[in-house]
Amino acid sequence: MCVICFVKALVHVFKIYLTANYTYNFRNWPVDFRWDDVHGAGSGHRALTCAAAAAGVWLLRDAALGGDVQGRPPHGARSQTQCLLQQIRELPGQLASYALAHSLGRWLVYPGSMFLMTRALLPLLQQGQERLVERYHGRRAKLVACDGNEIDTMFMDRRQQPGSQGQGLRLVICCEGNAGFYEMGCLSAPLEAGYSVLGWNHPGFGGSTGAPFPQHDANAMDVVVKYALHRLHFPPKHVVVYGWSIGGFTATWATMTYPELGALVLDATFDDLVPLALKVMPHSWKGLVVRTVREHFNLNVAEQLCCYPGPVLLLRRTQDDVVSTSSHLPTLPPSDVEGNRGNELLLRLLQHRYPAVMAREGRAVVTRWLRASSLAQEAAFYARYRVDDEWCLATLRSYRDCCQEDLEDQDWGPHGPSFPWLVGQGLSPRRRRQLALFLAHKHLKNVEATHCSPLDPEDFQLPWEL
Repeated sequence: MCVICFVKALVHVFKIYLTANYTYNFRNWPVDFRWDDVHGAGSGHRALTCAAAAAGVWLLRDAALGGDVQGRPPHGARSQTQCLLQQIRELPGQLASYALAHSLGRWLVYPGSMFLMTRALLPLLQQGQERLVERYHGRRAKLVACDGNEIDTMFMDRRQQPGSQGQGLRLVICCEGNAGFYEMGCLSAPLEAGYSVLGWNHPGFGGSTGAPFPQHDANAMDVVVKYALHRLHFPPKHVVVYGWSIGGFTATWATMTYPELGALVLDATFDDLVPLALKVMPHSWKGLVVRTVREHFNLNVAEQLCCYPGPVLLLRRTQDDVVSTSSHLPTLPPSDVEGNRGNELLLRLLQHRYPAVMAREGRAVVTRWLRASSLAQEAAFYARYRVDDEWCLATLRSYRDCCQEDLEDQDWGPHGPSFPWLVGQGLSPRRRRQLALFLAHKHLKNVEATHCSPLDPEDFQLPWEL
């Protein structure tokens, strides 16, 4: 054997050795960043105390999870006997809900955490890791969340070559779906578009430890954001959070908890998990399914989205039958856009931000606009109402400028006046319809693709800003 062939063979063996260690020895990988590695007095989000860390980060909980419900007497007004009897009556339902959540429920909501799926996808995950490291100079890192879970991440830095429009100066944090891994997931679109990208795996996915319940997912997202801000040193306004499918939960949690982050992009996601869970489970299980979702998988994406004051873009896939409830409507085909849960997400967002515009005529016209399943139909509907983009922009900017004059500095948030805005009061019904359509068009983009199709790089874009 010649010397050159021997060297080539040696390099090949060494490469295989490194890849094997890279994949299988992540448990022995040194910790690169912990949830409490937050330094500097200027940090607006200090690390949790050790006592609070055991419970995890804060989650937004609604009345369905035991919050104060109107008409219910306060806890202090109940006798201890009544409380005990109530707990005894609810115990069988709680046990059934817990059993369903920790068996079939978890596998249905997060199939990527199943051991057999991980083993089946291992060759593809190895190839994905190699591609990210060799082609994009990815840096793998182990982060430790406040609950002790180890989170597997990959960072691709483009700041040295930011591109003609400076995309590389922005960091896109990618939140994968329920069967997605950063090795072969949604980060390919922003990565190929030239952005710096930080991918991470849910707890229990790939090299990450733990189980993918909402609390653990939020704990993982918290340490990922802190890693981006305090170790990778990206300014908050340059951080974009991108969530695909079920990743919309952690994406909206991050922007709700860190409102100074620059932008939010939600792709093929939903407003709430309950309607989608009821679609696939037997009707006779409705009570148990609702309780299980509310207590163990309360992915309240719409509620969290309304707490973020920054730029938002929703990507609705026109051939998506996964986040659609059209199958419950006999008059609609399974993949009809009218049943897409992203529609409810947009309506909730606009109603929260612009209640005067979305009253009556505004909501009705946006609901009809959402039925357009192609770009041609969307443009025709938009033109029929003769929407004047320049007038809409001038109206919104005038309102923002008036708020800037009236508000004190402490009332001015990181993205301008806080929502809701009262713009639209006193407008004619025709003008309200035009403004509502303008806002809907700026916040939602149709993509002609199925739920699991990779997003084209040109379809990934930053949200509109006033």
